[in-house]
Amino acid sequence: MSPSRLAAPAALVLLVGISAVTGVASLSGGEWWILGVSRLPRTAAALLAGAGLAVAGVIMQMLARNRFVEPSTTGTAQAAGLGLVAVTLVAPGAALWLKMAVATAAALIGTAGFLALVRRLPSRDPLLVPLTGLVYGGILGAAATFLAYERDLIQYVDVWMNGELSGVMLGRYEFLWAAGALAIAAYVFADRFTIAGMGEDTSRSLGLDYPRVVALGLVIVAGIAAVTVVTVGMIPFVGLVVPNMVARFAGENLRRTLPLVAMSGAGLVLACDILGRLIRFPYEIPVGTILGVLGALVFLWMLNARR
Repeated sequence: MSPSRLAAPAALVLLVGISAVTGVASLSGGEWWILGVSRLPRTAAALLAGAGLAVAGVIMQMLARNRFVEPSTTGTAQAAGLGLVAVTLVAPGAALWLKMAVATAAALIGTAGFLALVRRLPSRDPLLVPLTGLVYGGILGAAATFLAYERDLIQYVDVWMNGELSGVMLGRYEFLWAAGALAIAAYVFADRFTIAGMGEDTSRSLGLDYPRVVALGLVIVAGIAAVTVVTVGMIPFVGLVVPNMVARFAGENLRRTLPLVAMSGAGLVLACDILGRLIRFPYEIPVGTILGVLGALVFLWMLNARR
């Protein structure tokens, strides 16, 4: 394996080591149980969430045929939050798996609605797509906030809509492995998603069952977004920044680039989580806040940078 291909895994291993030793409690005092109960689960949660969101972002960009979309800017995450509010109002004591199932269904419907809106937009102006997604997501988020406000559930919406890893412990993050499994499924069907990104007419001419591939992509994107929102909250811009950066250096063949997309997304979220722990040590800044600022700056750069 060439040195360039070893760089991403090596950087990821280094970040895992830094994350394991970063925290208020010192391991030198013999409190090694903190590793297994808190720090390693938190590190795993950051890796799984980052990898899943990056993969979901690149699939979303393929389906929408636009490089400026991802789950948090297309209403997917907001729809998952709306589903969580709805199931909490109807069945407050529902099991976590049931809430996750409802959030996934809501995210699936919300994503399908966004793609239906995108197909009606003129193709000559690609910036209309992310603008439509931001407005669409804002409407869904406002609906969730209104319902939560009427039932005194604003604190829950704040938790779901802001990515936060400080509460992750052993036994409270394991659903994120489902996001990892969905990312692996995306790699299995990577060639089909690459062809689907060429457009419906081209895909059909190449013998691809376009509606089925789109449906599969929607399920993967909605599932990853819902699992992430339920477990650690919404983490913005990962699915936007990472696929675009990887595409600039490695192209857009998903079979070749998807592992790098997943590793880069995992590393980005973990690095921002470490940064959030260090900026105001011993206090923490949520990883969603760090990525919100960083992602917005990179997004503005992408809009103005040369191809």
